[in-house]
Amino acid sequence: MATVTLDKLCKRYERSTDLAVDHVSLAVAHGEFMVLLGPSGCGKSTTLRMIAGLEAISSGELAIDGRVVNDVPSKDRDIAMVFQSYALYPHMTVRDNLAFGLRRRGIDNTEIARRVADVGAMLGLQPLLE
Repeated sequence: MATVTLDKLCKRYERSTDLAVDHVSLAVAHGEFMVLLGPSGCGKSTTLRMIAGLEAISSGELAIDGRVVNDVPSKDRDIAMVFQSYALYPHMTVRDNLAFGLRRRGIDNTEIARRVADVGAMLGLQPLLE
């Protein structure tokens, strides 16, 4: 885990004069639990997408463990995001769905097994991992 810091983060979509995300500043420390709460359209998902690297940052600074990652591709940020309308592979087991991204990143099988077991325990999915 890492510390994530947003400093005056902004997002303006093309052909819009309004900011979708307007100068958000916050820090989430290693191990800290944080929630973004607000009405539909207020910028929660856009902010998370910028952190994950799925949305370009218009201005401001995003740092992970002190390293500015504004221009770092999403695949190199070591950030995962679970979408509201999740995508599961129905032909795969729960274990294989959890391990999929790790395999794509070339993580060794021992580490994959450990991480999947940890997430399974955290989410109460152990019976489904059998």
